[in-house]
Amino acid sequence: MTETYPDDLLRDILKRSRVFACIGVSPNPVRPSHYVGRYLGLKGYRVIPVNPGHAGERLWGVEVRARLSDIDEPVDVVDIFRRPEAVPAIVDEALAMEPRPKVIWMQIGVTHPEAAARAEAAGLTVIHNRCPKIEYQRLFGELRMGGFATGIISSKL
Repeated sequence: MTETYPDDLLRDILKRSRVFACIGVSPNPVRPSHYVGRYLGLKGYRVIPVNPGHAGERLWGVEVRARLSDIDEPVDVVDIFRRPEAVPAIVDEALAMEPRPKVIWMQIGVTHPEAAARAEAAGLTVIHNRCPKIEYQRLFGELRMGGFATGIISSKL
């Protein structure tokens, strides 16, 4: 299990993906899952909120689903905002989807090596302990606007 990923891999995922299923999203605007999902939506991704406690409600104009199996459209990335012990069941559900998502993305603080190995063995890309919002900002220049050094050289001679 790696937590170091080449920038090209992360950039490729963020460029090619169109639909994120955010598992464990909260309607509370101060929760990280809320503002990450909202941010991704503002960047042009279709974000499908998944939270059984809020199923049927609307968030960012989209109906909250109880589980992945309630989504009736292809999903590119399953973005997990749940504790590590919840990851195996989420991965199982993702592997049962048709078509399967391309990426399992576990948020900062979330890792599960066994579930990740199952997903990778099935051909999915797995990202651990990272946030797509932070990676998007870092890789596409938005952190620079806040004065952060991103390690990405953007000047061309």
